[in-house]
Amino acid sequence: MLFAAMHVARNFARGPRNGQVMGGIAPDFDLQAIDGSTFKLSSLRGKAVLLNFWATYCEPCKVEMPWFVELQKEYGPQGLQVVGLAMDDASTEDVLAFAKKMGVNYPILLGKETVAQSYGGIGVLPTTFFLDRNGRVIAREFGLQSRSIFVEHIKDALGPAATTQALK
Repeated sequence: MLFAAMHVARNFARGPRNGQVMGGIAPDFDLQAIDGSTFKLSSLRGKAVLLNFWATYCEPCKVEMPWFVELQKEYGPQGLQVVGLAMDDASTEDVLAFAKKMGVNYPILLGKETVAQSYGGIGVLPTTFFLDRNGRVIAREFGLQSRSIFVEHIKDALGPAATTQALK
């Protein structure tokens, strides 16, 4: 069953449904963060962004989140910003408690269906987009992927400087 789910997620990722965002500038949004502030995606221009659509009930999301905490620590100084969009109907307080329990060290935003639709629709959770420093969508992953795939996309998003630093 796990194999079938991964196969469906990979085939879904290859389909045309989200093709309109690939290679283009990521759709901008203003969303409320769980700390009450307002967050605008375009404020991160100049940084590489890992944009993760997730939910508190999503078991694969719970596997990825500790990786994102580690990746933010490791690649944040090089210009990475991880951003999570909570896509379930949990209250702000519940999402905040969940994020604290998971040790999240990156912004968590309260996602909206209109934002999900601007990214071609989010039919699988988790769904992760990778943006380069210019805000261009360079990769996306549907469902649970290996940590090494995320690292590969992060290095691509950071650009040549990240590869050079990694070799030192």
